[in-house]
Amino acid sequence: MKRNMKQWLNDMIDAPVKKAMPVLSFPAIQLMGISVKDLISSSDAQAKGMKLIADRTNAAASVSLMDLSLEAECFGSTIRFSDDEVPTVIGSIVSSEEEAEQLEVPKVGAGRTKIYIDAIEKAVAEIDDRPVLAGIIGPFSLAGRLMDVSEAMIYCYEEPDMVHILLKKVTQFLIEYCLEYKRVGANGVVMAEPLAGLLSPSLAEEFSAPYVKQIVDAVQEDSFVVIYHNCGDSTIQTIDSILSTGSAAYHFGNAIDMAEMMPHIPSGTVAMGNVDPAGELRNGTPESVREATLRVMNACCSYPNFVISSGCDIPPLSKWENIDAFFAAVEEFYRGK
Repeated sequence: MKRNMKQWLNDMIDAPVKKAMPVLSFPAIQLMGISVKDLISSSDAQAKGMKLIADRTNAAASVSLMDLSLEAECFGSTIRFSDDEVPTVIGSIVSSEEEAEQLEVPKVGAGRTKIYIDAIEKAVAEIDDRPVLAGIIGPFSLAGRLMDVSEAMIYCYEEPDMVHILLKKVTQFLIEYCLEYKRVGANGVVMAEPLAGLLSPSLAEEFSAPYVKQIVDAVQEDSFVVIYHNCGDSTIQTIDSILSTGSAAYHFGNAIDMAEMMPHIPSGTVAMGNVDPAGELRNGTPESVREATLRVMNACCSYPNFVISSGCDIPPLSKWENIDAFFAAVEEFYRGK
């Protein structure tokens, strides 16, 4: 369903009572009695999972899987799969400028991307009461997985030309990927750029922000938005370059104090965060989740442009009683206002 997403974000800022927008998709496996492997292998399962979560929660949007192995697999990376955990990239496929030059940019639809695109198309047909957002990886985070995450920052110093060659190629792919999501009806994407959280402000300004901005400039419009996610602990230090991307909204992880971040965000721009997804939603209790959620809201909801969320993707085996407690705490907070 086509929507004016810029207006949706403005309405969110104006609303005295705001809906939460956690990055919530993988825990659908528990509602469906399937494994993570089953979920990532089937567009029907992904669409059904998104619909089940939309029916169970009053989240502001339906957000698809944050699977940061997907795009790297298209380029040829080896992926480790698990029944209970999100897939991960193993090793590297690029370690020299020559290998970067030779790397082919895959067609959108390669690997599992066709499954994820089909899932969004099916979800859009089923979910009409809120926006449907696809998940993609950010350019530096994708390039880092192709080089090996542990080596990525070193390459920025020692092999900057190689890194830029890679970044140009992955950016080209990600633009085409976003455009395909737009074509099948997605209202936007949540772009996960966590690896940029390891960079110094100057490196982030060189190796992440300009490439994110290229994607935003190519795909974002009133009906399709980019929500930038970074769960690194240096986002406050790099906020100027993050904001320079021009993303429609921003989402931050629990490695930072969200109350310290909010003064840096322009009043007309939505910022989301940041209840600990692993420590609380996965491993906490309903009471600890309630306390953590209210703590963030009490610290940040004086800013009209703040929206409560999880700090990152909620892990697959997070207890639904904890997820329900998160939404209940949001309702409790606004009832008390």
